[in-house]
Amino acid sequence: MKKFILLSLSIIQGYFLSAQEVHPETFLADSSDTRPLREVMVKAYEQNRKLSEVGAPVSVVTRASLSRFGNTSILPALNANPGVRMEERSPGSYRLNIRGSSLRSPFGVRDIKIYWNEIPLTDPGGNTYLNQLGFYNFQSLEIIKGTAGSLYGAGIGGAVLINSMPSVWEKGVSADYGYGSFNTNSINVNIRTGDSDHRNNISYSHQASDGYRVQTQMRRDIASWETELKASDRQSIHAYMLYSDLFYQTPGALTLAEYNKDPRQARPAAGTQPGAVQARAAIYQKNFTAGFSNEYHFNEHWQNTTAVYGAYTDFSNPGIRVYEVRQEPHFGGRTVFQYKTQLGKSSLQVNAGAEAQKGFFETRDYANKLGALDALQTDDRINSWQYMVFAQADLKFGAGWTLTAGASFNKSAVQITRESVLPAIANTRNFDNKLAPRVALLKKILPEISLYASASRGFSTPTAQELQKTNGIIGPPLQPEDGIDYEAGTRGSLFHDKLFFDINAFFFHLKNTIVQRIDTVGVGYSINAGNTDQHGLESYISYQLADQPRQFFSNIKVWISHTLHDFHYRNFTQDTTSFSGKRLPSVPPQTVVAGLDVLLKPGFYLNATYTYSDRIMLNDANSAYAGSYNLLGSRIGYRKILAKKFKLDVYGGVDNIFNTRYSLGNDFNAAAGRYYNAAPGVNYFGGISVNYLFR
Repeated sequence: MKKFILLSLSIIQGYFLSAQEVHPETFLADSSDTRPLREVMVKAYEQNRKLSEVGAPVSVVTRASLSRFGNTSILPALNANPGVRMEERSPGSYRLNIRGSSLRSPFGVRDIKIYWNEIPLTDPGGNTYLNQLGFYNFQSLEIIKGTAGSLYGAGIGGAVLINSMPSVWEKGVSADYGYGSFNTNSINVNIRTGDSDHRNNISYSHQASDGYRVQTQMRRDIASWETELKASDRQSIHAYMLYSDLFYQTPGALTLAEYNKDPRQARPAAGTQPGAVQARAAIYQKNFTAGFSNEYHFNEHWQNTTAVYGAYTDFSNPGIRVYEVRQEPHFGGRTVFQYKTQLGKSSLQVNAGAEAQKGFFETRDYANKLGALDALQTDDRINSWQYMVFAQADLKFGAGWTLTAGASFNKSAVQITRESVLPAIANTRNFDNKLAPRVALLKKILPEISLYASASRGFSTPTAQELQKTNGIIGPPLQPEDGIDYEAGTRGSLFHDKLFFDINAFFFHLKNTIVQRIDTVGVGYSINAGNTDQHGLESYISYQLADQPRQFFSNIKVWISHTLHDFHYRNFTQDTTSFSGKRLPSVPPQTVVAGLDVLLKPGFYLNATYTYSDRIMLNDANSAYAGSYNLLGSRIGYRKILAKKFKLDVYGGVDNIFNTRYSLGNDFNAAAGRYYNAAPGVNYFGGISVNYLFR
């Protein structure tokens, strides 16, 4: 690490005098939207409007936000948004939590609908392999918090819209290299050709790490191609392909005694069960996704966007108890018709469309003999499909009022056939869901400030894996979650856009809440846990202390993100034990993230981030918890345009400066008290990015 820092400093010194006199914000223009945040255009709810004109709790993560941290993970950038909590149980093993959605997720992403460009990344079984994407596959994200079923289907937590194409197009070649603690290294190569009417974007990235704990090595290789073609003034075409090859080891959770003794150890052997090292516990995951979308403008009033995709996942997981093998091909599509017109001084926009997905999954469980396949235990065929039709109208009328009303009708089914028994047993579950409506009203009280209120109904059906694994029974009687959400918020800016604020409160009542449990031999299963009350206040405030490109202190901004969640079981009794009134596991009552961003005219910059998290309950009885923690991290670097065609970014940083011991990505409701997954202590990173422009 010391050699790397010295090399970085020597590069800075060598290029400093030859650097061209270009303002710092010019360098950033190719990778981020430099407008005030309230002016950023968002796609949420198919509205394609400025953030300040969207009557919904939406957070935007720009490329500039992603680049505040190390170039290996989007986790810290997402966690800077109120109501959002992303966890990394071990390198490559992610869990995304929006307003408590991780209650259902032993790992991965559930209860959230995720789209990559115009296609669903969430498969028809309800699971999302977010870890098939690397850091450089994200250019921006829109996070829609809360029930978004009126346009995006099942998902109590909300929806995430991922964009992978740069917002500002420049032909060129870029190369990125990063290195950090635990032998973490990453390489990315990107080639951009074409012009504004025909863009090609080809990239390859490699990432590897030995990990903080024993049994946490990882490796990920990703190749992608993306193209945009303006076929005519009326039509544009967007196509993309992505292949990801991911391997990561899984260390397993620890008891409190094991965690206190040595947090870096992997799960040890217990009784007849082997430890994570002996079982060679790991994930082998290959994903291929290809998609195509077409946008066509029939006239000034009508347009249509249609996208289709196909995907395949090959998944193997030697675990403590079983060796699971899955093949998951699926395909689907989404079409949206849009109509716009003027009604006197008012304007009307109507969006209507449909989305459908079909999956043919095969899942086999074998005995795990020290990391090798042994006797077959179960062999299941999972045939899943879902579709929805939706419509939404936005009426913008006088005095700054905008009324939005939308709804969707959703239907899904899962058929699980167990072929490892004779005769084979087939079980089908159909979920006929009522309409998922949403109504929102927005009022612009000033040109820069808006107020909004909304009411919506959300639902979430059990995933194919939850239905398959629960209690080892095929097709258990799990019921869909169903809830009503009330929101009120305000966002805008003051003092000539120097102060930006985004504040919202919500009241959410959920029925048939699905929670995850882990039995004594490590098998995860799910149950309906009665009703929950989830109330919260989420706020983000930033202040621009300086914004003078020609001054030495070109740009200085401070910001703070605050989450206050009061999530409880309203009534939940399991057997003879009542958990009514208990806090929901997985949700810290309070989280604070604050930052300082400084940019100097010569090209040097500083990003500092502070995080506080309340303690988190680890089981329904609230008898165990992960303690609160404080984290501090920073990134410093130097950015400059050299010889007009070269863009250079050299950086170094440190995470967890206080060397705080804390558990991240906990296992909730785990048997034998195996809740804890230790996060890294103090660690360092650094890197260099070179971008050559074809001018």
